[in-house]
Amino acid sequence: MMESGEGSGLGLAESWDTVTAALVSPGCLVPDSRLSDSLAVFCDQGLGRSVASWLLESLQVRLSSSVVPEFWSGLEQRENELVERDRARVLLTAFRTLLDRLDPFLVVLDRLGSWPDQGHAGFCDPGLQGLRDQAFTIIRGQLLFSPAPVLQERVQEFYSRTFSVYMDKEAAAEDLPEVPHAPEGQLCPGCLVATQRCWCQESLDMLQELSSILRRLQLLEWVSTDAVTCILHRLIEQRMERHCRGEYERSFLLDFRKWLELVLGWLSKVFASKSEAVLGSGGEAESSVLKQWRCHLHQFFCRIYVNMRIEELFSIIRDFPESKAAIEDLKFCLERTNQRQQLLNSLKSAFESRLLHPGVHTSDILTVYISAIKALRELDPSMVVLQVACQPIRKYLRTREDTVRQIVAGLTGDAEGCTDLASELSRGDPVTLEMQDSDDDGGDSEDWTPDPTDAVPDKSGSKRRSSDIISLLVSIYGSKDIFIDEYRAVLADRLLHQVNYNTAREIRNVELLKLRFGESHMHYCEVMLKDMADSRRINGNISEEESRLGEEERSPLPLSAIILSSEFWPQLKDEKLELPPLVRQSMDAYTHRYEKLKAMRTLSWKPHLGSVTLDLELQDRTLTDLTVSPFHAAIILHFQDKSSWTLDELSAKLCAPKELVQRKLSLWLQHGVLREEPAGPGEESGATGTGSRYCVVETISSCEKMEREVMLIDSDEERDSNTTTQSEQREEKLQLFWAYIQAMLTNLDSMTLDRIHSMLRIFVATGPVVTEMDINELEAFLQKKVREHQLLVSTGVYRLPKTN
Repeated sequence: MMESGEGSGLGLAESWDTVTAALVSPGCLVPDSRLSDSLAVFCDQGLGRSVASWLLESLQVRLSSSVVPEFWSGLEQRENELVERDRARVLLTAFRTLLDRLDPFLVVLDRLGSWPDQGHAGFCDPGLQGLRDQAFTIIRGQLLFSPAPVLQERVQEFYSRTFSVYMDKEAAAEDLPEVPHAPEGQLCPGCLVATQRCWCQESLDMLQELSSILRRLQLLEWVSTDAVTCILHRLIEQRMERHCRGEYERSFLLDFRKWLELVLGWLSKVFASKSEAVLGSGGEAESSVLKQWRCHLHQFFCRIYVNMRIEELFSIIRDFPESKAAIEDLKFCLERTNQRQQLLNSLKSAFESRLLHPGVHTSDILTVYISAIKALRELDPSMVVLQVACQPIRKYLRTREDTVRQIVAGLTGDAEGCTDLASELSRGDPVTLEMQDSDDDGGDSEDWTPDPTDAVPDKSGSKRRSSDIISLLVSIYGSKDIFIDEYRAVLADRLLHQVNYNTAREIRNVELLKLRFGESHMHYCEVMLKDMADSRRINGNISEEESRLGEEERSPLPLSAIILSSEFWPQLKDEKLELPPLVRQSMDAYTHRYEKLKAMRTLSWKPHLGSVTLDLELQDRTLTDLTVSPFHAAIILHFQDKSSWTLDELSAKLCAPKELVQRKLSLWLQHGVLREEPAGPGEESGATGTGSRYCVVETISSCEKMEREVMLIDSDEERDSNTTTQSEQREEKLQLFWAYIQAMLTNLDSMTLDRIHSMLRIFVATGPVVTEMDINELEAFLQKKVREHQLLVSTGVYRLPKTN
């Protein structure tokens, strides 16, 4: 071995000196041909791998001993960190020095990289293929294994400044207000220093040089990516807060695309090589790095935009359709992010905290719900978001007693500020309920699209998408009958308040509702309208007949009536009222003439319903054309016979409760027609007295006259409905069951809830209540009786309490 090595020792030694001098002796110039010949000697002897290992070890030693410490000490020159410009120069100088120290190794790596083309295979075996990669891995490991925070701070600061400079120059070139300009002659808008010391162009030149150095050292991605990502994320968030927050009426997608192109121009200076930057700016090609950044920025913008709009979605829905542009932008971004569940959770929480509580009026809840239907249908045509997010609203509306009345008022145009339902009703589309089953989905199979994964599986997608606003409101209760019954009550109120039989508006509403709900459902309403037309004709005939009579044969008071077919009208409130003899005489005369006109028929009067127009003549004034209720008129007519009455006397005369009479008296007290005085000694309140007497005010002062010019309206009387509410009707119907329940429990001693329910269905199978009452409603009714101590319950078994 020694002799063999001795025979070739001179060649190896000389070659070793040449290689080491070329690699580790800075400034030593070795011709390329001599270095190649020397490396060839090692390859011929099979020592190429040893040379490669020595090279990597030498690089690691050089880095750890001198290059890396020199880099970090050069980066932390405190005396040159007073201004941003100096800090940028220190950063660039540190990387220049780093490149100078590593350049000999990079040159050798470049030479070795060209060897396969020259026919030398010694450095191309599998163990040496990754020599360059290993070398650059060692450089990154030694330099960035535990980097000081100063590097990231300097890089972020430098890139932020070059971004501002670049965007300012591009915005000025395209006349875009991207960067706010300071007054001329003060500060440069790009570098924010005095214009005479502007270093904008220098910063861009420094950026180009720094990118070239980092690319040469294969450190560009490792040093720049985090800093650039942080900067761009912060700028996108700031730009969105400044331009988009609270602005719903215009789209921002086009503006962002324009801004994105400017950002990509700056990114090309950071990441792309000179050739790639030229191609990119010319529009012929775009590097893969810039394509990745374009996708990243677009994705980040969509995610941040969706986050911001999710926070504002309640306000966006409330302002719809003015906020349609924001909904369209949100739809575009939401399709590119996986944030549907986040949107659903946030919107449901916003509804529950801002809308669904006792302080919000039912009409306001309905207004927001209608806006939500329109906005969320635009956002998600599958209507899954609407179905899931608005479920708390639908559930809460079912607990409000006035929900149905408010919906009906909106349909008929009686709700203040809510025209959406009336406009929707004018379209005339039939109501379709979501829960209705059908074998035919009604859609073309070629146009079928599957529901999203978060759709409720028991709902038909085609029916959900085809449901309009009115159908969705009706489906809150799942039955048209509730709305039809409520509309009958509203229609009855409107018709009973008519004084001129004008029903044109009601006829139009009924015709539109027939298109929506079907003619059979609106039959009762048509009969009610026919009653109005018949009443007008009958009143005309009776008035004409009366005009042909002599003065002594005419009724003492002019009277007109609305004649109702009682089976078709909703249940009317029943108040006992004894009218004055003069009024009863006129009503009897009207009944007699009606019986002559309609043989075999008679009238049953509702004396507390209707209106009376009267004039009051007092000693110093006359009040004309006062329209009041029959109850108010009956009270004041009694003061025509006697000028002073106690509450007990009026209550007995009118056959009405004292509390009701006292409330009705307040109208005349407010108007100054009556006044309340203390009762005399013989009228002191006993068990039934009130201690007050009501007297007619014949004269008042001129000042009081001016104050009494305007008639004060009794708000309770003005808005009282003539029909019983649904809850009142329901309570009355449930009371009918109580007699059956008592009889069953008396005979059978005790029964479970299910047994009571099934027995009631048998006993009252022909009644209208059974079909409308479910077991939950019956349970609530029985629990109420338990609280009233009329029932006992134990382990789900009900029984009557024992009586002594």
